[in-house]
Amino acid sequence: MQLRYAMTGLVVVLSLAGCQRTAYDYSSNASAGPAPLTAQPVPSVQGGQLPPPTGSSQFPAAPTTTATMPGAQPGAMAANALDITKESMVGSWRVNGSCDMFLTLTNLGSGSRGGTRGCVGELTAMGSWEVAGKQVLLKDRSGNQLGSVYKTADNRFEGQTSTGQSISLSR
Repeated sequence: MQLRYAMTGLVVVLSLAGCQRTAYDYSSNASAGPAPLTAQPVPSVQGGQLPPPTGSSQFPAAPTTTATMPGAQPGAMAANALDITKESMVGSWRVNGSCDMFLTLTNLGSGSRGGTRGCVGELTAMGSWEVAGKQVLLKDRSGNQLGSVYKTADNRFEGQTSTGQSISLSR
């Protein structure tokens, strides 16, 4: 029993020996700051007129039609879809190979919390998701459906947004 108390005391003494005060020392000269840097020579700057942009606009023309996915009807897609569970969806997904989607099990309204990073278009408003049968419904923060996807392979989902834009999720 004596050895136990001795060892406990030794541990306390050693742990306190390693402590030191890391606060600012106000007794030092407060007006003494770092020495000023010396100026460096700067090369001469050239000026000139830039050439005019080519074409009538510097941005490409917006697409006039949205590409729909083949077999995009919900019934046709669901017939070929694989079974999914809510737990298998949790985590990070790559959307169309260009942005990220994060799905959690935290409740938000009728679904679970989710969101995107780096996406454009409708998916920027994504706030929740839920599994309904063989499909995953993607919803905005108000609960309106933005799109849906179906499992086509392990760690692969295909679907479309409510405007017909194709979505693919992969890990």
